[in-house]
Amino acid sequence: MSDNVYNVLFLCNANSARSIMAEAILNRIGVGRFKAFSAGSRPKGKVNPYAVQLLESLNYDTSFARSKGWDEFAEPDAPEMHFIFTLCDSTANDSCPIWPGHPMTALWSIPDPAKADGAEAELHLAFADAYRMLNNRISLFTNLPMGALDHLALQQHMMRSAATRRSRTSSSGQQAGEVTNRLRHRLPEPRLRRIRNAMLPSPASRPWPANCPRQNSSPATSN
Repeated sequence: MSDNVYNVLFLCNANSARSIMAEAILNRIGVGRFKAFSAGSRPKGKVNPYAVQLLESLNYDTSFARSKGWDEFAEPDAPEMHFIFTLCDSTANDSCPIWPGHPMTALWSIPDPAKADGAEAELHLAFADAYRMLNNRISLFTNLPMGALDHLALQQHMMRSAATRRSRTSSSGQQAGEVTNRLRHRLPEPRLRRIRNAMLPSPASRPWPANCPRQNSSPATSN
C-alpha cells in the first residue's frame, strides 16, 4: 500500500462546515500521499458561507466544496477508502452504508461552529477554532510514517478478517491471531501507542470493528 495514495473520507451530519474544511486541509497538506473526500448523513445541500470565507481567506480553492450524501461513497464505482473519520457525535450514531473494502474508522469529535451564537466576530472565531483543531489533528495524522499507516490499515483488515474466520472454525481463528501477532511485531509497542494516540487523541476515539464509527452519546446538530 505504500506506493498508493490513501483515500480518506470525512463524515458529518450536514457536510457543510467541518467535513468540508477537513477535506480542504488534508488535500493541501497531504498532497501526493492522501486524497480527501467528505460527505454527510443528512446533507444540507449547501456549504456554510463562514466555512467558505475562512478557506478562501487562507488561499484555498473552494470550487470543490459541495454538500453531498455519504451514499455516493457506497456505490460500486466509488473510490475505496482506507480511512474514515467521523467529526461529530450524531453522525457516529447514524446507520451508515456498507463501505467498500475494509477502511479503518474513528471518531474525531469537533465542536460544531455553526451552533455558535453572538456577533459576527464571534461566529468567525468559532469557525477559526474548528479549523485550528482540524488542522492540528490532520497534521499529526499526515506526519505518521508511511509504514505505520500501512500497519494500521492492514491491522484493521486483519481484525475484520479474523472475526469472520473465527465465526467459522476455531482453527482458522487461531491462524488469524497468529498473523495479527506477526504484524504487531513490525513496530515496537511504545511506537504503536504513540501512533494510536496521535490519530485518536480523545479517550472516546478509537477504531471500531464495525463498518461505521459508533459512540453512545447524545445526538447533536452537526456539519
